[in-house]
Parts: sequence; structure tokens; C-alpha cells
Amino acid sequence: MSAIIPAPADLVAPTRFTQDTLDWVPWVEPLPIDEVTDHHYEALVQRSRVKNPYFRLLVRDPDILRERTKTDLDIFLNTDAGLPRAERELAATAASRLNGCVYCASVHSAFTTQYSGRREDVQRLLDEGVSTRIDPRWDAIVDATVALTATPAEFGADEIAGLEAAGLDDLEVLDTILSGAFFNWANRLMLSIGEPGVPPAE
Repeated sequence: MSAIIPAPADLVAPTRFTQDTLDWVPWVEPLPIDEVTDHHYEALVQRSRVKNPYFRLLVRDPDILRERTKTDLDIFLNTDAGLPRAERELAATAASRLNGCVYCASVHSAFTTQYSGRREDVQRLLDEGVSTRIDPRWDAIVDATVALTATPAEFGADEIAGLEAAGLDDLEVLDTILSGAFFNWANRLMLSIGEPGVPPAE
């Protein structure tokens, strides 16, 4: 059985949304590396994730983690058609910003910048929040994600029409929905089992 563990006394909480790399500290004990089996590694999908305490915590239920990870990778890495990677990451960033998940926002805002080259625009979204205006296409993606995140059952024709008016085709609309919906769920999971921290200065 996993144990509830306190956050380290020297943990420094981030004071703002950032594109910088953050640590993440679990409140429930991750599976020790020496207890990870071949079945666990299969569930991790990418073996390097065993070093990450978040995934070692989730791998306590390996079958669910495997399906979660395959869904995640398909939404964000299967970019043969549909939304460009930068805009999938933008939707994840918008959901995370609205939900207050500083850790997820840091990861996915950095990816948005990496794939778009628009660091200042991405930082403005983090600093000013999801109501900031950037350009019609990004605004439509953020607005649709916010509507889906805030009250999923009320997301509908108006949000889809807004995406279409900004030039998104059917597959791009679908990718916006999938990216935002996945992180609306993922944020709530991460916020309930741990907290972010600023890495110690080297």
C-alpha cells in the first residue's frame, strides 16, 4: 500500500505561471524503482519515464496508465493531419492556465513556444490569463478550450463555429477538443496528488 508523504520542508512553490522547467513533488509515495517490473515498464510506454515521480506514482495502476499514456501520445504526437503541434500545446496550456495547474502550464507553454517560436505571445497568455487577445486563430483555440474546460456540457455549436470562423477544418477542430479535454482531466489529476516546486539553484 502506498503512503501519504509530506512535501519537503524546503520546497519552494512557484509564484507565477512560467515557461521554465519546474519540479513536481507527489503527496503519495511513488512506486520505488527497484519494484518496477516488466509489466510496469510496458505501462510506462517510454522507459525513461521511470525516472519521473509522477509516472512512477501512476504506474501503481499499470493498465490504466498504459491507456492514459497511449491516449496522450496519440493526441499530441500524431500530427500527420489536423492541428499543428504548437496549437495542440496551446490548447493544453490554456486549459492548464484556467485550471491553475502551474506545473502543466509550464510544460505545455514551453512546448507551445518550442513549436511556434512565439515566446512573447505564450508568456502573455500565462501572465494575463485566458482572456488576453493574441490573434484570431489562437484566440479561437483558447476560447474554445476555456469553454470546454469551464463547463464541458455547455461546449457546443458556438465554440465550434468560432473555430471554423478562424479557419480551422474539421480535424483541427477535433484536435482542439481532444487536446483541451485531455488536459482538463490531467490537470485535476495532477493537482490532487502533488504540487510543483522551483528547482534549487545550481
